[in-house]
Amino acid sequence: MSSSSMNMMSRIVFYEDRNFQGRSYECSGDCSDMSSYMSRCHSCRVERGCFMVYDRTNFMGNQYFMRRGEYADYMSMMGMNDCIRSCRMIPMYRGSYRMRIYERENFGGQMHEMMDDCDNIMDRYRMSNCMSCHVMDGHWLMYEQPHYRGRMMYMRPGEYRSFMNMGWSGMRFMSMRRIMDSYY
Repeated sequence: MSSSSMNMMSRIVFYEDRNFQGRSYECSGDCSDMSSYMSRCHSCRVERGCFMVYDRTNFMGNQYFMRRGEYADYMSMMGMNDCIRSCRMIPMYRGSYRMRIYERENFGGQMHEMMDDCDNIMDRYRMSNCMSCHVMDGHWLMYEQPHYRGRMMYMRPGEYRSFMNMGWSGMRFMSMRRIMDSYY
């Protein structure tokens, strides 16, 4: 499926006020700066697809995974203390999943290859830290705490040599989950 036909399938609508009230902004792809479209955002509706939303422009800051559904007051529901400033569409993926996680930056230290979800890298691999990774196949969410809790980060295929250089200094990833087609 081409990326243009995928964009036609994904759609999220942001609203300035709670309960889908006030001005709205509709998005079907990536938007690096929503501030020119709306000054605040307190609710949203994901009509099709999955998105990551960010509390800073240019896909920076805290990230939140949004799948199809209604979020009438997501700011209090998710503990967000700021507005959504950017969003990224997550393309649907139906292949195999493969990611290598590394104990240290620049792919150093202990390495493990994952093909499925891991709710606790300490229990499964005896790894106390994950500082870099290489996503070969699929789209993943990485969480700072075991059992898919805490802050999260969206990882698409590519090499991530240093999480600290990505603005995540002091954050450790302790669990990982695949973004499956059943989420769509």
